[in-house]
Amino acid sequence: MRILFIILLAFALSGCTLGAEKKIKIFQVEEPRANLNLESPEPLDLEKLRWIIITSKNAEEVFKRLEAEGYDPVLFGLTDKDYELIAKNFAQIRSYLKEQNAILEKYREYYEPEEKNE
Repeated sequence: MRILFIILLAFALSGCTLGAEKKIKIFQVEEPRANLNLESPEPLDLEKLRWIIITSKNAEEVFKRLEAEGYDPVLFGLTDKDYELIAKNFAQIRSYLKEQNAILEKYREYYEPEEKNE
């Protein structure tokens, strides 16, 4: 009885694949790429900053001049090493933005090649 059950189970499991192989034909239809319609980011219009260098020699003079111009003299300080770190950070930001713009251009070249060539 067990042998008969195993044989029937084997036929049932392999019955779908025996004898009738169906071949599937795949047709490749080239779909035109959709335009991304991505606009280039506008250049930043940053506010102009005025840097005032305060040293131990000119601190009193700078504070007096700021008060005369109507500013409340407040000191935000950086060491020369911290200023270097800010410059390095901005260089990394510029590099990252250039990389992102290059990626955007590659996407445009891929998705909109006709417009690029004309």
